Amino acid sequence: MPLIEYGHLDFGENKVQEAIDKWSDIKLNFPKIKLHLIGKLQTNKVKFAVKIFDYIHSVDSEKLAKKIADEEIKINKKIKIFIQVNIGNEQQKSGINKSQLQDFYLFCKKLNLNIVGLMCIPPVDQDTISFFKEMQTLTHDLKLNELSMGMSSDYIEAARYSSTFLRIGSSIFGQRG
Repeated sequence: MPLIEYGHLDFGENKVQEAIDKWSDIKLNFPKIKLHLIGKLQTNKVKFAVKIFDYIHSVDSEKLAKKIADEEIKINKKIKIFIQVNIGNEQQKSGINKSQLQDFYLFCKKLNLNIVGLMCIPPVDQDTISFFKEMQTLTHDLKLNELSMGMSSDYIEAARYSSTFLRIGSSIFGQRG
């Protein structure tokens, strides 16, 4: 993969099985690569996800958090976790409601999960800046260092509001087929 040869180390995947198929051998040959799960994680895929991923950007329920914590103990591996916030309160989207964020964060910390930041996908039909600004505040209030927001269409604005992880795959690799 040309990007690896240029020294790029962080890559995202939306699906656990695709990541296993694509990255298992690559990660053996390039151990410094960090793999990020940026898609929805189903609880029945947690044991596979914890093995191959270094980051999970989409933790959004107590059941999922508990399953990750249990799997980390089983294989003696700590991964970096982002709590997904449903910043636009959209029914069709995953994520913790911002009114429940503090309690969910404390629940995750009690499980000894390594919560490094927050993640959001703002509504597509609205101005993203107000959502990015709110996420910046929520991240700061929880004293977290990382913020995963911004995609190919809005990454410049996300970076202005302290995003530390931008998900710009389609601008680099093209649209998924």
